[in-house]
Amino acid sequence: MLFSLTTQELMDRPDLWEAVHRLRYKIFVEEMGWTDLQRPDGLEIDQFDHDEAVHQIVIRNGEVAGYQRLLPTTRAHLLTEVLADLYEGTPPSGPNVWELTRYAVAPGFRDGKRGVSTVGTELIAGFVEWGLPRSINQVIIEFEPMWVLRALQLHFLATPLGYQRTYGNQQVVATLLTFNEHTLDVVRSRRNHYAPVLARGYPDRLGMKQAS
Repeated sequence: MLFSLTTQELMDRPDLWEAVHRLRYKIFVEEMGWTDLQRPDGLEIDQFDHDEAVHQIVIRNGEVAGYQRLLPTTRAHLLTEVLADLYEGTPPSGPNVWELTRYAVAPGFRDGKRGVSTVGTELIAGFVEWGLPRSINQVIIEFEPMWVLRALQLHFLATPLGYQRTYGNQQVVATLLTFNEHTLDVVRSRRNHYAPVLARGYPDRLGMKQAS
């Protein structure tokens, strides 16, 4: 299951907080080469881990298997403050538009074909499930250009916002993804899993086995 927590709720769980930020460091600093994020403590933390951020976490077998963070575009966010060279013109914003950042699947859970794991598709289903009842139907995401086609195959309307650039050791393009109930149906069909993925409350303490 996927848990959706505020920053304060995440901080109230020190075990989960540390595991999340260590995973982010492993993926974005060590794997992707984003050297500007290096820290001696091995934790990846930035100015956008604020009180309006939403942290979505997949727990499998007592471990953090996947993570992503959602940020409102009604205040400063990653695209406008750090990655401004990725968009042309004025980036979309509003209460229905959020930014999806720090999408990460832990190395031990990358079991899917063509780079899309079962944890990864759970994260995708998670932000759509979370957004629709809140009248959120668009996310901005900065990802590799190959993901634009994958998003279209899942019936997101994918609109690039600018030109691709190189960050660390990867090419990145800022893209606006628009989704609806049909998108959720397609994502669930591709996963062959039709039940909601969003869980209520807190996950168990890390290290404790629980249903995925």
